Amino acid sequence: MGKWTKKINLAAMAIMLAIMLLPIGAGAQSSNTNNFGLDYANNIGLQNTNPKNVIVNVIQVFLGFLGLVAVIIILIGGFTWMTAGGNEEKVKTGQKWIINGVIGLVIILAAYGITSWVITTLNNNVITNS
Repeated sequence: MGKWTKKINLAAMAIMLAIMLLPIGAGAQSSNTNNFGLDYANNIGLQNTNPKNVIVNVIQVFLGFLGLVAVIIILIGGFTWMTAGGNEEKVKTGQKWIINGVIGLVIILAAYGITSWVITTLNNNVITNS
């Protein structure tokens, strides 16, 4: 039964990830087929977006997603620990999940702080030196 539980968990996580990565909507098709979708990009504001801002936003969203994953890992560990029913093996498993989740959260927060500092420093140096 342990192998099936792992397979079901992996399948559920893959389905959730696929759902999150699906595009929300493609938008209306333009009648002008010679612009290769540039009108759609203009409509959502990509023509005025600085590439630096896009990179910063991608990094922030990625680190936010990783933070969410770390919190979910901590919750799974807590649930495992609370439902152990006195089974020492499950208690230790739950504690390991919690410890690993906290370590991951600390690493993610450190990465967020470092990237925030690097981006601010580069931004200030580029503005003052231009």
